[in-house]
Amino acid sequence: MMTLKQAFTVAAVQQTAKAPAQLCEGCPLQGLHKLCERIEGMNSSKTKLELQKHLTTLTNQEQATIFEEVQKLRPRNEQRENELIISFLRCLYEEKQKEHSHTGEPKQTLQVAAENIGSDLPPSASRFRLDSLKNRAKRSLTGSLESILSRGNKARGLQDHSASVDLDSSTSSTLSNTSKELSMGDKEAFPVSETSFKLLGSSDDLSSDSEGHIAEESALLSPQQAFRRRANTLSHFPVECPAPPEPAQSSPGVSQRKLMRYHSVSTETPHERKDFESKANHLGDTDGTPVKTRRHSWRQQIFLRVATPQKACDSPSRYEDYSELGELPPRSPLEPVCEDGPFGPVQEEKRKTSRELRELWKKAILQQILLLRMEKENQKLQASENDLLNKRLKLDYEEITPCLKEVTTVWEKMLSTPGRSKIKFDMEKVHSAVGQGVPRHHRGEIWKFLAEQFHLKHPFPSKQQPKDVPYKELLKKLTSQQHAILIDLGRTFPTHPYFSAQLGAGQLSLYNILKAYSLLDQEVGYCQGLSFVAGILLLHMSEEEAFKMLKFLMFDMGLRKQYRPDMIILQIQMYQLSRLLHDYHRDLYNHLEEHEIGPSLYAAPWFLTVFASQFPLGFVARVFDMIFLQGSEVIFKVALSLLGSHKPLILQHENLETIVDFIKNTLPNLGLVQMEKTISQVFEMDIAKQLQAYEVEYHVLQEELIESSPLSDN
Repeated sequence: MMTLKQAFTVAAVQQTAKAPAQLCEGCPLQGLHKLCERIEGMNSSKTKLELQKHLTTLTNQEQATIFEEVQKLRPRNEQRENELIISFLRCLYEEKQKEHSHTGEPKQTLQVAAENIGSDLPPSASRFRLDSLKNRAKRSLTGSLESILSRGNKARGLQDHSASVDLDSSTSSTLSNTSKELSMGDKEAFPVSETSFKLLGSSDDLSSDSEGHIAEESALLSPQQAFRRRANTLSHFPVECPAPPEPAQSSPGVSQRKLMRYHSVSTETPHERKDFESKANHLGDTDGTPVKTRRHSWRQQIFLRVATPQKACDSPSRYEDYSELGELPPRSPLEPVCEDGPFGPVQEEKRKTSRELRELWKKAILQQILLLRMEKENQKLQASENDLLNKRLKLDYEEITPCLKEVTTVWEKMLSTPGRSKIKFDMEKVHSAVGQGVPRHHRGEIWKFLAEQFHLKHPFPSKQQPKDVPYKELLKKLTSQQHAILIDLGRTFPTHPYFSAQLGAGQLSLYNILKAYSLLDQEVGYCQGLSFVAGILLLHMSEEEAFKMLKFLMFDMGLRKQYRPDMIILQIQMYQLSRLLHDYHRDLYNHLEEHEIGPSLYAAPWFLTVFASQFPLGFVARVFDMIFLQGSEVIFKVALSLLGSHKPLILQHENLETIVDFIKNTLPNLGLVQMEKTISQVFEMDIAKQLQAYEVEYHVLQEELIESSPLSDN
């Protein structure tokens, strides 16, 4: 919008500098300008009456011509009919302006007026055209937004599909109208041809299908310029997007070592073995010395299954994080930010085509509509935050561990203790209370209580803490991650009543939390999976409290490291899970290895969403209870317990597809008995020392891989 405003301003300044003003009260265009001022801000019905009064001042022939042209195009509504009448009036008055003589000026011939039409039109007339375009765009945006909100209020109980079609059609109509007006106003001079009045009524200019027009233009653009219509969250069904450009190849100066795949005795085939030996011998011949093939241990096989190639020079950054959040640039899934600023250079060497301007206009209008709607919905949300209906919707899930009255009384006593944030409670008592159950209506307050106890137990915070920026201040800023967050809103708990309404209270609060966190932690920004973690917190507490607890989980409980862009920590977690399976369930580990099923095929969503994307909400809430009590190692315990308890069923499947399908789809549909059994096992497990040892193992194996000279040369 700033770019469009700047473009309009520059155009007005350039037109003003060309010639002195030459307008009089009798100018046809001056009369049209006054008409536009009168109808500005009116609704469609009043505007139609005002236009009909104005048409009575024209000759009978002119009235008949305008009536016929409007009827040919068959406008869908009064607003469209008014726009057509204004367009025809403008074209008519342009023709009259060519022959018009200003007050006190000798009448010129038609030929001279036609030759000098470009210079005779004064800057104020150009300024008038500019104001007219801006007024039309403003009215179009206002009308479209009002129609969207009115339809949304009336159709709360209807199906999502019908609401989606309504919003799609109104938005597309607005885009079509405003883009056409922009393309006509983009020219420096108006057309002089006598047939221009008829051309305005042609199907190419005014009656083309807006949706087909947009699709055709998008297909002609390059991948970098293509406009991807938004996902179903914004009342659009997802459409296929052009393939992204291939990433640039690394410079020849920096060598990227390829990670070779080694086959163990249990997994390799004679053909693969022969192939590998022949390649190794060939490499040895080139250097004059033979290269011996090495056999790898089972630890190295696990490492090679989860690791990705690493450069030898980046080893210090793998162990400690010394970077400061403030100095890191924002990471965005959108196009990279230009070096000249977020809006590019002020003056571009190459003038944009009308098609590119139309695409920019469409994108700007979509963003403006969305932001205006979110601003109004935010005001409604703040008024209804404490509404009982929202609380009932939030807690609409089945509790797996019913909390007894005695346990609820214990929790209420601890929560009501005066000055509890400064009192250290007996952690054994707290641990026992969490094991016996957490009352659903007190769960959010209990999570805050457990966070307070953690801070009292660890008075010195971790090395890397976020800047202390108020939540409301973060909401006032813009984030480069907006597009990715909006796309994931509709995918987060789509069946839960609190989040199912498109841009309803749940989705809006979730958007605010994720937006604020992406601005607070610019290294992580936004990563898929965070929306589920924030959603679970939002179901049990207010928006601002959920944001504070998200910061606590990310920075104090250590979840943040697995969302970093390099994903190194997630690879280490996959290695640790494989080692746990190897040590605790050897037969299951061998069965998965036999079918080449690595943990990343099924366990990555468990870690990134903390089981929230696939498992029942009651089970996920219990997992969060334990994370607030014991930390992020709970995720390993739950994963190990789930796989171990379903080991007989997994061993029955004999191919990769059925095993992965069972783990992904059948295993999450646990019964209440199995859920309680899993939670009980997690409370009894202690794997902290093993996880530390496995992490050291990973780094040692990584160093061995990098330092092995014959392989690193390749």
